[in-house]
Amino acid sequence: MKKISTILILSFLSFGVWAQNFPAINYGFRLGLTATPTFGWIKPEQGKTNSIASGFSYGLIGDFNFAPNYSFSTGLTITSINGKSTEANVAPYHSGSIPIAYDLKYKLQYIEVPLTVKLKTLKADGKRWYGQFGLSNGFNISAKQDAKNGSSTLGDNLKITDYTKFYRAGLIIGGGGEFDISGNASILAGLTYNNGFTNITTDKSRDVRNHYLALNFGVFF
Repeated sequence: MKKISTILILSFLSFGVWAQNFPAINYGFRLGLTATPTFGWIKPEQGKTNSIASGFSYGLIGDFNFAPNYSFSTGLTITSINGKSTEANVAPYHSGSIPIAYDLKYKLQYIEVPLTVKLKTLKADGKRWYGQFGLSNGFNISAKQDAKNGSSTLGDNLKITDYTKFYRAGLIIGGGGEFDISGNASILAGLTYNNGFTNITTDKSRDVRNHYLALNFGVFF
């Protein structure tokens, strides 16, 4: 996964150099707003995923069009990634040498800056379709957790910032459509899968990753 993220980052840097050295045609920049429900889950290496939990993402989106059918797409959003799991020996609840299982609900919030490429079809009758692929960069701004051991509640909305890594990386793949509504304005609708590939905990004895599906909605102006 480290090799994949390195390749993606180098690819985007290479594109930036190319764009500066070859600005033959200006295809424009589009800015918009997005409000998106998310459906997240937790995948621990030692433990199990319990269920999907809903969240929300909102903020700015932008497309830098460098060819008629191609765009460099980014954004700045506040994204919640929630999920439930069962894991053993989880700090700060566990002490001693006897393994104990805990039922957990993660409530994590990130500032996300995606770096993706959009491949678009030609516009016909005011609509066009796209596919999207790239890298997700998340910076944690809130980390809370509910924890139970059997019928005993050990944590209720407990702050776990010290046990959560600041940076989260993921792969983005998705698709959807853009539909003209008036003048230069258009609406966006699609589906994105965000596959987290970095450990979200600071505990070196555990490897936990989070993923989510997003139903993308937005407006370009």
